[in-house]
Parts: sequence; structure tokens; C-alpha cells
Amino acid sequence: GLIMHMVQSLVLTIQNRKARPVKYEVHNGAANSKWYSRSMGLLGTLLLFFLIIHLAHFWVKSRITGLPGEDANGHENLYAVMQEVFKNIWVVIVYVLGCISLAYHLMHGFQSSFQTLGLNHKKYNPLIRTIGFWFSIIISLVFAAMPITMYLGIVK
Repeated sequence: GLIMHMVQSLVLTIQNRKARPVKYEVHNGAANSKWYSRSMGLLGTLLLFFLIIHLAHFWVKSRITGLPGEDANGHENLYAVMQEVFKNIWVVIVYVLGCISLAYHLMHGFQSSFQTLGLNHKKYNPLIRTIGFWFSIIISLVFAAMPITMYLGIVK
């Protein structure tokens, strides 16, 4: 799904550029859309880099190279890996920035997905925007809470 999402966004971007090969002389994007709606390519690229870092920290260690943290019985211990990874403030900052990028990406993507499915109606759009906003914030805060609480020693 992720790969299809990336390919589809690239195809759509190319189609949009071909549809209007000459750029507007005066462009005021803020008049019709939020900055994060116009920055989906940048936010998506940041999320891709974040995902690569995340997979390198956890999935690759767990599935390919073996975990640096094992319990006394030799079983994988992802908690030990999280303790190791999230003791570095720079890693925590990268994770939090990744979660901020996720929030903005979801703010546009949630509402946009309803429009793509043809569920765009002026009566329901305010509700969709509100739910999408809070969904984006809550999901991103929950994801950001893990590295922050591990770094601060709240989770032991």
C-alpha cells in the first residue's frame, strides 16, 4: 500500500505538471489551500526518510541482524532495543519531527481521501475536517510519546 501510495502520488504530480506546463505568472497558493496541502511531496519525503530510519532501528535489527537486546532466555526484547535507541536525544528529536510531519501529512490526507472516494459534500466536509484534524493530532502525539517517555525515563 505504501509503495502504491508513493507511485500514485508521483503519477498524479506528473499528470498535473503536464496538464499545465507553463506555470502561473502570479500564484497565491494560500488563497485556496493550506501550506501542508501544497507541501505533501516534501512531507511525504520526510516521512519516507523517517520510515527508513525507523525500520533500520527496529525491523532490520529484529528480523535481519538479530537484536542487541535479549532477555535471559535468549528471546528478543524490543523494550531493550527501544531503551538503547531512545537514549540518544538526536534520535528522539528525529522521531518527534517525523511525527510532526505525519500530523501535517494526515491533516491533508484524511480529508483528501474522502474527496477521492467521492464523499465530498458541503454538509459533511466540516465534520470530516474536524475528525481528520483530531485524528492527525492524536495519532501523531501517541507515536511521539513513545520516544519522549523512553528518553525521559517515564517508561521503565
